[in-house]
Amino acid sequence: MTDDEKFMHLALEEAAWAAEEGEVPVGAVVVLEGKLIARAHNQCISLCDPTAHAEILALREAGRKLSNYRLVGATLYVTLEPCIMCVGALLQARIRRLVYGASDPKGGACVSLYKILDDERLNHSVEAVGGVLSREGAEILSRFFRGKRI
Repeated sequence: MTDDEKFMHLALEEAAWAAEEGEVPVGAVVVLEGKLIARAHNQCISLCDPTAHAEILALREAGRKLSNYRLVGATLYVTLEPCIMCVGALLQARIRRLVYGASDPKGGACVSLYKILDDERLNHSVEAVGGVLSREGAEILSRFFRGKRI
């Protein structure tokens, strides 16, 4: 198992917890120098906050733990391709690397719907790797939404 898979499994655990809480099952973790710094899952519904995506909450926790909003050198792992808001946040946080699982054709801002990270006008670049344990992330989402339709 690669390090990317190991940390994505932690993000998948967060996604499962989100589903148990009735939240859209997306999980995220922040890793710096091989160490877990923060972990979170979607909490938009429970917090009545449209910005409470897993990525945003994980970045906030990491910033608090490191006493710095700049997370230089960190990697963000997330089970679903980030949206526009979350890509903007990881750029502001100066995340070095993004690893995501399932693609999001309806809202993904890395490759699926938008390609924000490819914009050469940005003053920060992020290495993005998609498809890590994508089947597992997609299955958690499918199971959750199937349950909502019943």
